[in-house]
Amino acid sequence: MTQLTRALLDSELNELNQSILAMGSMVDAAIGNAIEALLAVDIAQAQAVITGDAEVNRLRFHIEERAYIILATQQPMARDLRTVITAMHMAIELERIGDHAAGIARIVTRLEGMPLPLLLVEAQVALQEEQGDESSEEVMDTLLDDEAGDHGPAQGKDVVPKRLKLTRLPKMAKRARDMLGRAIAAYMERDADKAMAIVKRDRKLNRQYRKFFAEAMAELSSQSVVEIPTYLLWIAHNLERIGDRTTNMAERTVFMVTAQYTEVLEEYE
Repeated sequence: MTQLTRALLDSELNELNQSILAMGSMVDAAIGNAIEALLAVDIAQAQAVITGDAEVNRLRFHIEERAYIILATQQPMARDLRTVITAMHMAIELERIGDHAAGIARIVTRLEGMPLPLLLVEAQVALQEEQGDESSEEVMDTLLDDEAGDHGPAQGKDVVPKRLKLTRLPKMAKRARDMLGRAIAAYMERDADKAMAIVKRDRKLNRQYRKFFAEAMAELSSQSVVEIPTYLLWIAHNLERIGDRTTNMAERTVFMVTAQYTEVLEEYE
């Protein structure tokens, strides 16, 4: 390979990397916005996440197209070839993560008009405490006043779920976004050890999901109306799948760096 050809290939590989970085940033923002829309039951914000998914899809196809062009025109070998293949798989996984974020947003749109459960209010407060934007007591008082004014006391079919710990959802989202950021960093830095470390974080996310699943099942077995617990369970499932997708990304990074296929098998408790 001549020096000019090497420089051209390096430039095209760098373009792929930058596109993966941009796509990761878009998907991360989509997850955050979807959870914020959930906690505020903000239909407009949820719709924005759904609409924005089209741009994520467009970028995925752009990355695949550039990868095919590199394969056809540069005929990369060894690690360069693995880098191109990995970039294509990263784009596919990121696009699927974007779909999960959009799926959460679509569920939020179904919550419009439903009474806001008290535990969802508590989850909003927990998020505010993490962000440090406002006093948690003021937020709680405001939200509880709004709930009482809009819906009155919960009666009949609007009984507040007692078993679901909705604070798990923003915590799961935070862990999933952290895993995503680490997966992108491992790819950009060509760090196989950092990629493998993501697996342990996925196990923690899976444990959170299993706990929420058990709580949701207990809730469903005790209430006559199951819509809200079911929707929230779907959201938790989307977050758990995001963790699985980031694990797939980590496995591809390990392949890119070491040329070894590594499949992580979850150890269920």
